[in-house]
Amino acid sequence: MTIQQGTKALIKELSSIYDEREASAIAAWVFEYITGWRKIDRVINKDSALSQEKIHQLNHFTNELMAHKPVQYVLNESWFDGMKLYVDENVLIPRPETEELMNWFLYEADRLKVASDGKRMRVLDVGTGSGCIPIAIKKKRPSWEVYACDVSEGALRVAKRNATEQKVDIKFHQLNFLQESERSSLPTFDLIISNPPYIAVAEKESIDKHVVEYEPHLALFVPDDDSLVFYKHLADFGESHLAHGGFMMMEMHYAQANLLKNLFSQIGYEVEVRKDMHGNDRMIKVSGEW
Repeated sequence: MTIQQGTKALIKELSSIYDEREASAIAAWVFEYITGWRKIDRVINKDSALSQEKIHQLNHFTNELMAHKPVQYVLNESWFDGMKLYVDENVLIPRPETEELMNWFLYEADRLKVASDGKRMRVLDVGTGSGCIPIAIKKKRPSWEVYACDVSEGALRVAKRNATEQKVDIKFHQLNFLQESERSSLPTFDLIISNPPYIAVAEKESIDKHVVEYEPHLALFVPDDDSLVFYKHLADFGESHLAHGGFMMMEMHYAQANLLKNLFSQIGYEVEVRKDMHGNDRMIKVSGEW
């Protein structure tokens, strides 16, 4: 089997569960992983034969992909802000919308007077998962003191591995953020960022199979009767742990924008909502004078 034959065969298989464009993108990713060659090199070497070992690897990957397992988990890699990160089923797959959140966060942080005065910023990422957000922040702002927390021991193993591979120092904490007694041990922060769980359990039926069956429910779903639970605790935490002049920024469900505006405004926060690349209300920034 040649590279070209293998690629066409994989696209044909994947086209039964993905549209043609996505099937082609997944196949390209798989063959870059298997061969170690970028697209131009695979085109040049399209008639090169795959070894039996690589054919066996391809068959294994194909079986997992046909079971709707996301390619990122199949290959144990995902990309975020130009970084290749390790991922497995303990963590959410980093998404472009979260990258947008992180970039807006850095833009607003740089506008703060306290930042322009050269103060060493202390930042917290709540529910860090793969560690994509704090790692990207630390690489872009190496002088900042960056913390990250998660309730999942498995997620923190992944995040610590990624931090080590990216050669950055992040202060990781395992704690249940919904328990005030656990989060109270954290210091005060100039900036807080989070992509918390916000999808109601009732929405599970409308979500893609590859998400529901493989991505960690702990990082996705919240109770139907309390879908804003994490934001309520973030609001409370900000009152006691957000430094004067700082802000919190969070990803959110587009349908919750007005609810969250009301939640934070009633407490006394100033609120700003921003749309994502798809035109959905996806990010919220809140600040207060405590």
